[in-house]
Parts: sequence; structure tokens; C-alpha cells
Amino acid sequence: MTSITANEASSADKTPSFEMSWGSSASSGYCSDEDSDPEFEQFFTARTSFFPKTRKNSDEHTDSVKQELTTAEVLQKVKEYNAQINSNLFMNMNKDGSYTGFIKVQFKLARPVSVPAPKKGGHDVGARRASGVKRRTSFYLPKDASKHLHISSRTTSREVIEALLKKFTVVDNPGKFALFERSERHDQVYVRKLSDGERPLRLRLCAGPNEKVLSFVIKENETGEVNWHAFSMPELKNFLLILQREEEEHVKQIVQRYALARAKMQGALSGSTPG
Repeated sequence: MTSITANEASSADKTPSFEMSWGSSASSGYCSDEDSDPEFEQFFTARTSFFPKTRKNSDEHTDSVKQELTTAEVLQKVKEYNAQINSNLFMNMNKDGSYTGFIKVQFKLARPVSVPAPKKGGHDVGARRASGVKRRTSFYLPKDASKHLHISSRTTSREVIEALLKKFTVVDNPGKFALFERSERHDQVYVRKLSDGERPLRLRLCAGPNEKVLSFVIKENETGEVNWHAFSMPELKNFLLILQREEEEHVKQIVQRYALARAKMQGALSGSTPG
């Protein structure tokens, strides 16, 4: 079984604890369901869109290492990797041929994430439990939030996503997110979506510790079509509410546009004399 640990740093084993960097308060853009429409849990607002956007040509596939490495090659690469880093984020070989190390994942989420609502005592909680309604709180993660994970060479990208969501107590379906590798070459940025079975630590080892050569980013899983089965019923109802409001606003703008055109034409007709 793949293990993802968060042991405290010690000079003896040189294994640091998880590191989490925040550029701003996590409450930035905070939206609690207590302050929203009681009928719906407002996971999305009009300024966010849950439809996929067209990607630019900069999101191109990078060349990933496909060949399997022998134990001797892995050992050599681990030594070379450890010699290049200036921190204690070392990689370590195991007796079974696997290895462990750290990867840094940056969050670039355009939509809010959902966490369990704060626990409150009293009748309100009992009523919610009786009705079977699970309340949630949504907020926007800072754009520059990042996390170091201590993983194994056998840890898959899907397991990395699940571990990240668990660390931040995010209750959204992991299928909504995807792990990407980002690299910079010749002043160009290349982004590639990792498959669920790919092993990020192996990519980290082969690329070396340079973040420009390879870095990891977690973003929304936009595949060209919306996977509606990945959303909960309150979210789907909220989407319908947003679409209804956008449709009403669009119809209102069209009516106003044609009313203005009609008024201009009537004014032009009234001011003209029959020829």
C-alpha cells in the first residue's frame, strides 16, 4: 500500500515535515453557506464559470521519460539529485528498490473549494443531521498556495491529488481536479496533464530539482466536457440557478437593445416629412 507521510523534520533522518506556504489569508474570497441563499449552497458565483475554457497553444505536451530505470540507474540518479539541492528535501532509496522524496505542488484553482462547515452546537446541528443535509463552506485558495508532499516512487498522481485534498480538508470530488507538470524551455512554457497512473516522484527524479525544468500544478480537471456526475446535487441545483439568472440577464439586455433601436427609428420617422 502506498504511504504518504508527514513526519516531523529531524537532522538524523533529514526528513522534513510538510511545508505549506500561503501568500495571503485563506479566508480571501470566503463564502459561507450561512450567508447565502438557504435553499442552495453557493459553491459558484457569477464571476466564476464551470464551463471549460479553450486552452492556448502554450499548453503543449512535454516529453516525459518512458523507459524503466534499473535499480543501479535509480541509485545513481538519487545521488545526483541529492547533490544538487540546497535544502533537506532529499530522496532516499529503500531496500525493495523503491525510493521516497518530496514534490512541491502549486495550487492554481479558478473556482472555490468546499470544506466541512464549522461545527456548532445546539438544535440547528441536530436538525441538519435529521434532515440528512450536509452543510459546507466554500472559499478561494490563494493563487500562490503550495504544498510539499513526502511520497513514494509508487505514488500515483491520483493519490497525490487525494492527499492534497485531505491535507486541506477539501470535500470536493477528487475527479474535479487534475495534476499537471509545467516546464520552461526556450522562453516557452509547456503544460501537460498527468494521467491518473503516472508517478510524479519518478518525473521529479528524472528532471532534477530545478523548478523551471519541472514543477507540479493542481488545477481544475477540464477535459472539454463537463463531468456532471462528479458534482453533488446542491452544486447542480446551484448551476441551474446561475444559468437561469444569466439567461434572464441576457434576455433583458436584448429587450433593452431592441427597445432603444425602436425608439430611434420612431424618432427618425416622426422627424421626417413625406416626400
